Amino acid sequence: MENVAIFDSPGKGRGLKATKEFWPGDVIFSEPSLSAVVFDSLAERICHSCFRRQEKLQRCGQCKFAHYCDRTCQRAGWAEHKQECGAIKAYGKAPNENIRLVARIMWRLDKEGSVVSDMQLTTLDELEDHLNDMQEDDLKELKVDIHNFLDYWPRTSKQHTIDDISHIFGVINCNGFSVSDQRGLQTVGVGLFPNLCLVNHDCWPNCTVILNHGRIELRPLGKIAEGEELMVAYVDYINLSAERQRLLKTQYFFDCTCEHCTNKTHDDMKMGGREVEGVKPSDEEVKEATDYCFEMMVKMDKARLNADYHEVVKICKQCIEKTEPILAETHIYLLRMWSTMSEVQAYLQYFEEAAEYARKMVEGYTKLYHPNNAALGMAAMRAGVTHWQAGLIEVGHAMICKAYGILMVTHGPTHPITKDLEAMRVQTEMELRMFKQNEYVYYSMREAALKNKPMSMLHEPKSVEEGIKNLFHRRK
Repeated sequence: MENVAIFDSPGKGRGLKATKEFWPGDVIFSEPSLSAVVFDSLAERICHSCFRRQEKLQRCGQCKFAHYCDRTCQRAGWAEHKQECGAIKAYGKAPNENIRLVARIMWRLDKEGSVVSDMQLTTLDELEDHLNDMQEDDLKELKVDIHNFLDYWPRTSKQHTIDDISHIFGVINCNGFSVSDQRGLQTVGVGLFPNLCLVNHDCWPNCTVILNHGRIELRPLGKIAEGEELMVAYVDYINLSAERQRLLKTQYFFDCTCEHCTNKTHDDMKMGGREVEGVKPSDEEVKEATDYCFEMMVKMDKARLNADYHEVVKICKQCIEKTEPILAETHIYLLRMWSTMSEVQAYLQYFEEAAEYARKMVEGYTKLYHPNNAALGMAAMRAGVTHWQAGLIEVGHAMICKAYGILMVTHGPTHPITKDLEAMRVQTEMELRMFKQNEYVYYSMREAALKNKPMSMLHEPKSVEEGIKNLFHRRK
């Protein structure tokens, strides 16, 4: 692979560095998965070949488990599914997604060898499994999976040692990458991408990774010099430094000593108080508001889990009214409240209120995130759409343009989300020109259009940023 090279990264082991200069908008490398599987919970709603979400899927007539868009997808997926199909029939049921993924990987390696492509930079044997670092409860689950794997693995397939099987499970546990649906908005499965496993972590990275048409793409967030190490963020930067370090230690088994963790960059803004005309609330007031906000988030999550969205709105409003005058606009608990209110109010079609909270959320995110962070871009997109739905075309168009600029860097022009954004940008630009020429005509035409085609109830609210934040799959 000509764009990158493996090197020994000080204090991190192997890493990847650029062998040429890169700029925002470039693709450093793209890579198909070694293998990928649909989550157990979505097995009947997602195509097992192209990972598209479809209303009606055709079920495999043999194993009764795999589902496909049509015969074309079924034929395309047969090479991977052939041995799996027989194994599921013999086992009597489909095992969990981790066992299915390990089996698919081992079948492919048995057939093609340890290097399946000229572009592959490392073998699975060379990747860390961190089995010795796993907690006792995780080891117990691993042993159960291995036991079930041995029952599932056909006697007619090549037999492997417990150590080899355990190694693949360990590699997946700390290197599995989430696979999204065709629009990139929902995580629907997990796969393994060997080259991506070599990219080390930094909380303020110089690259981002996105799934586009079945392949991961590593993209620069800014200018990258020749010889510079390529880094991505394994966890969301919105978390406090200590929380990021805890997550990285628990999930990926290393201590993060990046500049932003060492200096606790932005931590004061993420838990700070609101300054009004040079006056800040006391530390006690901020702590009291923070604790109250946390308590209300617990109640909010419970109401949301029960799909009681009017109760969610009531809880959020109560919390926001009490804490907004005290907490900074970058306080992560307040941002969470604004985000939830924006989603739920849009779902309930109170678009003006939803737009106001979405705007506040984007303003807070802009002060915390890297200017080309994908989560910021997705939040700006949601805010733009919400403002457009509320008839606030000027802010709506500006937000959509902001989102489009970010996602052209993080996702690229061929990604389905970017294409959707381009269509929105053209539409809102046309509407904005009409609005500036004659506001009365614009609102009259808009009202007539809505009467002819009333807005239907939106889909149940799910944070579009979650797909971005959880790209690195962790076994639950």
